[in-house]
Amino acid sequence: MSDDVSQDVLTFVEGGVGRIRLNRPKAIHALTHGMCTTMIEALSSWASDPAVYLVMLDHVEGRGFCAGGDIRLIAESANGDGAAARAFFHEEYRLNHFLFTYAKPTVAFMDGITMGGGVGISQPCRYRIVTERTVYAMPETGIGLFTDVGAGRYLTRMPGRMGQYVGLTGARLNGAECLALGLGTHYVASDAIDGLKAVILAGPGTIDNELRSAVATLPPAPILDHQGDIDRLFASDQLEDILAALAEDGGDWALATLNTLQSKSPQSCKIVLRHLAESAKIEDFAAEMALEYGLAAHIVEQPDIVEGVRALIVDKDNAPKWNPATPAAVSRAAIDAIFAPLPREQAWTPFAAS
Repeated sequence: MSDDVSQDVLTFVEGGVGRIRLNRPKAIHALTHGMCTTMIEALSSWASDPAVYLVMLDHVEGRGFCAGGDIRLIAESANGDGAAARAFFHEEYRLNHFLFTYAKPTVAFMDGITMGGGVGISQPCRYRIVTERTVYAMPETGIGLFTDVGAGRYLTRMPGRMGQYVGLTGARLNGAECLALGLGTHYVASDAIDGLKAVILAGPGTIDNELRSAVATLPPAPILDHQGDIDRLFASDQLEDILAALAEDGGDWALATLNTLQSKSPQSCKIVLRHLAESAKIEDFAAEMALEYGLAAHIVEQPDIVEGVRALIVDKDNAPKWNPATPAAVSRAAIDAIFAPLPREQAWTPFAAS
């Protein structure tokens, strides 16, 4: 495929490297259904191509790697029959799974904003480069969604209850924090990124040596200062228990965290806690993606995604009216219905490379 700047994602081969370059800078490279399809097609064609040694994912320009998925489309679809939203999630999760199981080395440059869908395409990669500009987050509870794109695996493998904290609050992590929590593999100064890419392109077989040479001095990871508080205050899988623990603690950090949680969709928060509890027991990534697709398919039938996107992205009044409005009003039966398996003919299936 030619390097055509009119495309939202550029895919081409350079120096033995299959290159995937996100190219929607005005949207911080948020993923569309078509972009996911293009990436799957490129990965499929490179899988058996002896001229391609590794695959590199980055962005062409702008202040972030990838801000997420096409959330406006998802909300607009959810306000109707939800078909386009479900189709997007199905394709996006196929891309996530294909990257996770890809046989050739993959490297993602998480330079700048890396949220939601950007997490989904970077975390499966063998090498995950973070910088001082990295801003990682899973902010889905703030828009009525849940921690998807494989986050059920990544968050549950963080130390202690850190995954529950990050998933519920949408906490923004810097590059050093990503490295400390296993989300990144190498910390590189942003002004060294272009040079690192150049040497990888010149000799992809030496990537391990080049990465070792490129790593910068790692600054402290502030989130680790709160590990004890997080493990103690987020110990329960019940949202009401966590809110009560934060209120009872009464410290500045606990109260600020409580205030943050009280702004999130109560239903989304309860879904996240159950999702992570179930995902902690899942080893097969395809099974994880099937679970997450079932949740996504049900959630686009709920009102919170439409309201969350309206409040935070469309009208930007930051005053969502969640439905149900309180944790107590979110019934166990409602959560059970969202976790109900899809009929076989509607269930998610992985991409089958030819």
